Amino acid sequence: MFRSSPLYYTMEPSAKEALVQYCCENDRVCPMPLHWKALWAMLPNRKRAGDGWEPVLPPILGAWYDTSALLKSIVLREHIGWAEKHGVLDEVDTFLRSLPESEWAHIGEFPRQVSD
Repeated sequence: MFRSSPLYYTMEPSAKEALVQYCCENDRVCPMPLHWKALWAMLPNRKRAGDGWEPVLPPILGAWYDTSALLKSIVLREHIGWAEKHGVLDEVDTFLRSLPESEWAHIGEFPRQVSD
């Protein structure tokens, strides 16, 4: 193989992948509810879809304690994907990276649930 072969290059993560990775560092799960609500409001083209919303509402308010850490993490990834698809990934990235660590929910801060 030649050194110029693509196998010798390491792939840099995409901006979306890098943000998802950041959101998982230090056992982060998702922003605390007030900030997650603000993040969701930043997402353009939100719309009603049947009984719910696209993208799905963040599991805050009454859903906060009934939603597993895993599902919260999945919803945050969906929101990041929505931001990428609708051209606001840079703004969402800046917002999430600006949050102090104390404004993130972390693994271990939620009651254990069977689905975790």
